[in-house]
Amino acid sequence: MIGSPLEGETLWQIGPVPISSAVVVTWVIMLVLVLGARLATARLALRPSRRQAALELLVDTLDTQIRETMQADPAPYRALIGTLFVYVLVANWSSLVPGVEPPTARLETDAALAGIVFAATIVYGLRVHGVRGYLASFAEPGLLMVPLNLVEQITRIFSLMVRLFGNVVAGVFVVGIALSLAGLFVPIPFMALELLIGAIQAYIFSVLAMVFIGAAVYQEPAAAAGHEPSSPTNRREHP
Repeated sequence: MIGSPLEGETLWQIGPVPISSAVVVTWVIMLVLVLGARLATARLALRPSRRQAALELLVDTLDTQIRETMQADPAPYRALIGTLFVYVLVANWSSLVPGVEPPTARLETDAALAGIVFAATIVYGLRVHGVRGYLASFAEPGLLMVPLNLVEQITRIFSLMVRLFGNVVAGVFVVGIALSLAGLFVPIPFMALELLIGAIQAYIFSVLAMVFIGAAVYQEPAAAAGHEPSSPTNRREHP
């Protein structure tokens, strides 16, 4: 069971920077994910093995979700969305390891994840629309909407942070209370529920990230078609 989610336990300091347990667990999760990705993508072949086929199915599922949610080509967003989902999932599930405090149960971790999504909306928005076009999107449908659109950007990220933080902390406290009152084996159903909740929260966080980034890169159908090269089927031959 964790203490106050607003007060991280400092293990040591590197100069003026305190290193909390959430930071250490995050480093461990990052190391595990990097090594796991390295092993999972080793020895890829044209005739896929069962492991490779399973990975390709996961990537194809992710691409389908991005395509349906953002109405855009998934290639530029696959790495970011996939990494966010896997990290949040593993971080949520780390609460089931005895003595491990999930990083997503700390407000600073959730704020950092929301900050990544916020920065991604700006970067992708500038990449698709350019500086002028991206800034002009805040004036839609009129100049009077500029303050409201700016506030909307901030509140979106704040809601993303608070949603993940609140749900993860609630789940950790429920499992901790069950363990303290009922012993080791009785709370197993609660742990299974925590696995489900952790997966759902990772999915919701990823989908919301796709929605926010998709809103930043959205183009009107006519404008998007104007950037597409003409094809033989779209060109009409004239006599």
